Amino acid sequence: MLRRMLVLYASLLLLVLAALEVPLAIAFAARGTQSLFIDQLNDTARFASLTEPALRTGELVTLRAELTRYDDLYGIATAVVDRNGSVVLSSRGGLALDETARLRVRDALSGERSDSKEVVWPWRRAPMVVAEPVGLGGRVVAAVITISPTTAVRDHTLTRWAELAAAGLAALLVFGLAAVPLTRWVLRPVRRLDEVTGELSAGQWQARVPVTTGPAELRRLGEHFNAMVTAVGQVLEQQRSFVSYAGHQMRNPLAALRLRVENLAPHVPPGGERDLALAIDEVTRLGRILDGILALARAEGGGYCLAAVDCGRVARERVNALRHNPSGVRVRHRGAKHAAVLAAHDGVGQILDALLDNAIKFAGRGSTVTVAVSRPFHTSDGPTVAIDVVDDGPGIPASDLANAAQRFWRRPEHQNIDGTGLGLSIATALAEASGGALRLHPAHPHGLHATVVLPAVSPAASPPGSTASRPDARAAGTSRPPTSGSDAALPGARRPTRPVA
Repeated sequence: MLRRMLVLYASLLLLVLAALEVPLAIAFAARGTQSLFIDQLNDTARFASLTEPALRTGELVTLRAELTRYDDLYGIATAVVDRNGSVVLSSRGGLALDETARLRVRDALSGERSDSKEVVWPWRRAPMVVAEPVGLGGRVVAAVITISPTTAVRDHTLTRWAELAAAGLAALLVFGLAAVPLTRWVLRPVRRLDEVTGELSAGQWQARVPVTTGPAELRRLGEHFNAMVTAVGQVLEQQRSFVSYAGHQMRNPLAALRLRVENLAPHVPPGGERDLALAIDEVTRLGRILDGILALARAEGGGYCLAAVDCGRVARERVNALRHNPSGVRVRHRGAKHAAVLAAHDGVGQILDALLDNAIKFAGRGSTVTVAVSRPFHTSDGPTVAIDVVDDGPGIPASDLANAAQRFWRRPEHQNIDGTGLGLSIATALAEASGGALRLHPAHPHGLHATVVLPAVSPAASPPGSTASRPDARAAGTSRPPTSGSDAALPGARRPTRPVA
């Protein structure tokens, strides 16, 4: 923005300078032309007054000497032309008149005096021609013409123009010396506001805009912005606190309710066992929803310290635990056996739990779920590791992928499948809290392909299981490319070569 503002200011200054200096430059050239013309016109009139008695008496020697001396002194050729246009007397031998000079002579023989019709510009090298009629007995009998070079006038005009250009450059220099610090002073609050906005979007709600420098209007804007951030932060914190507090307070009543419902079993009449079992299932489901809400509140709360985690080992453990699941879904592991990433505490495990739980539930019996961990690869955001979870089930239509990570969202045909609808929301929050991202896209020919990208660390620099290496990195939750370096291709998975949008 600083460059754009300076370019705008410089453009305006150039327009002002052009509006001032162009008329001045024209005026300088016109004044030099007028001064030369007046001097030459006076000299030509004087020679015309000397020519009239010389022609009447026929004594041309004195007049010739005068013309020659004038030419030698000023370098201005002078000639006397008769009514036929022939040169009768000249200061130089063999003086020839060009077309411009003949037009001037014709006008003078018609009784008209010369005028200054054209400005002598620095690039115009034609001489200035002035002709004056010579009268004798009330009629024009000859004309005196002077042909003056314009070198001196052109050089003088160029000098004045150079002075104008130097003055303009000096004005630009002074403007630049004054405008750069002034513009920086004006834009400093705007730049800081932009930085703080980025920090806030990353979840760093403690960030505030300094209001000590800058114009008064921008300082007031910063104060109002800080007040707004404080109010919004308080509302969000109150909301999270309420969810967490309410969730914890509901745990004991739910546990007591389940216990009492289960204790009713001996007193249920014959045929009521099914209703009792359904009631217990609903209480259990309510407990899972409560646990999911608390987990989501913790995931979105931020404030995580990131640690180095071997996501390859975590993926193998999760796959081995689900390899013999009762749903009849085959779960397998592919790719790197070890890959160190920076992630929130137990974040990788919770993300994989949510993705595998979804894949097993919705892929259907006989399907295959593949978990692949890539080796670290470099992107514009630095070293990255991608974890892909791909199933060959029915998948989700592309039109619904954008809604899949919303809280409690389910497709109509999945409403009766056990679950809370919070798994992908929790996985997305944990991925972003770890400085990564979760992306969903269709698998081919069918199924769902979930890609989790996380910042990689060097095992030598930070071995898995080390302590936190940096604070909450929700600011780094930018889109990173999915796996492109795994050991084996994923069945039905795309192998993108650019970041997933």
